[in-house]
Amino acid sequence: MYLFLVLSLHTLWVAVSIAMQHGHYDMCKTQTKSDEGIVWEYMACQPESRDMTPYLKVKLEPPNSTCGDPPEPFCAMGNPYMCNNECDASTKELAHPPELMFDSEGRNPSTFWQSVTWKNYPAPLQINVTLSWGKTIELTQNIAITFESGRPEKMILEKSLDYGLTWQPYQFYAADCLDAFRMEPKSVKDLTSSTVLDIICTEEYSTGYATHTKTISFEIKDRFAIFAGPRLHNMASLYSQLDTTKNLRDFFTVTDLRIRLLKPATGATFVDERNLERYFYAISDIKIHGRCKCNLHANSCTFTNNRLACDCEHNTTGQDCERCKKNYQGQAWSPGSYLTIPKGTANICVSSMPSNCYCYGHSNRCTYIEVVNTAVCVGCRHNTHGQQCEKCKKGFHRNGSAKLDDVNVCIANICDNELLRCQNGGVCHNNMRCLCPSGYTGILCEKQKCEDTGSCSSKSGQESVSHNLYLITMIIVTRLCTF
Repeated sequence: MYLFLVLSLHTLWVAVSIAMQHGHYDMCKTQTKSDEGIVWEYMACQPESRDMTPYLKVKLEPPNSTCGDPPEPFCAMGNPYMCNNECDASTKELAHPPELMFDSEGRNPSTFWQSVTWKNYPAPLQINVTLSWGKTIELTQNIAITFESGRPEKMILEKSLDYGLTWQPYQFYAADCLDAFRMEPKSVKDLTSSTVLDIICTEEYSTGYATHTKTISFEIKDRFAIFAGPRLHNMASLYSQLDTTKNLRDFFTVTDLRIRLLKPATGATFVDERNLERYFYAISDIKIHGRCKCNLHANSCTFTNNRLACDCEHNTTGQDCERCKKNYQGQAWSPGSYLTIPKGTANICVSSMPSNCYCYGHSNRCTYIEVVNTAVCVGCRHNTHGQQCEKCKKGFHRNGSAKLDDVNVCIANICDNELLRCQNGGVCHNNMRCLCPSGYTGILCEKQKCEDTGSCSSKSGQESVSHNLYLITMIIVTRLCTF
């Protein structure tokens, strides 16, 4: 039993090591020992790669491009003179709707979507097949499109990163790249680390009708191999490149894919206008593997209410974990980092609810200002302001006898040039106190020094009393106006 347990633990450790080596971040946090005891250690994490076709929506342009309405005959591609096949949308056994591009294969005959035939020749038979997730997806394996008909002689695979607002080509496919797209034919194996993002035209997939040549691929793994090695044994190198090169990350990221079918297989250099039922598109299977893009802030992605969304960790939120939660904006949001391999760096969102030390108890909220790369207290109270509520508002000055966290740290100014002016030639210093001329004293220089010794004349005393009453009245009026 002990030996079995040891072997099981060893097997588990090997599996975890392999997962880490290949960049599978399936944990967002773990408990670890520190000087402070058991604490949470946060790390980058991401969902596992899986088949993404169950979560997509398909749209055809033009919308009436599926065969069968009205019913029409078509010819077998292997035998162009056997044209006794029929497509009929009203009969289940003879219908070929778009969803059959994604069903499980195995039925005999195989299930497939089929377009209308090229009955309107010489007008082009061009159809767009758009695949949408309503969510940002990171591709992890080759895209494979299997045709029941012959593979198209002219086709473009396109991608969108903004939910179909704009499109850019992923790869061109043609029987003759120069003729079709004015491009020299290339293979993905011709690419290097400096040309890995090049858009190429390939002739590898655009001829032939044999069963083993029905699939068109977009080679994700071959591009990965440029950094990770031919057997993808050095995924750490690939993840390092993905972490530091945004264009590389974006290249493998999509919200939508579009298959632009521009010319069906003809099997010859000319189109047989007497047998136009021979020419159509038919797709029996599409395989797309990837993962939800969660910016390395989630290890799972759920599909609820017909919508994919990341199960965000690290105090992040949003469909892609693309922003910090409310009250966790103490610093700028940032995606997790693949570095350092294997655990990665979480870049968690930190609390924007400051401790009493940060805002000195004069605010319970702060926000991160990216321009100055710092957190700033918001809504400072007790007549304070500043990054940490450490300064006094205009009209108030620092109470020298109070600490910074005292609610009375800022008290109203004694004088300014607008409301309460220094008397008898006194000068207001820093809006805080009056500098009195010789012979006068008091807060506003309103008092003669002779009053302290009793040597003032009676007239001077009466004037001083009147002046004091005037000052008191002014102070009361000023305070009432302030309120």
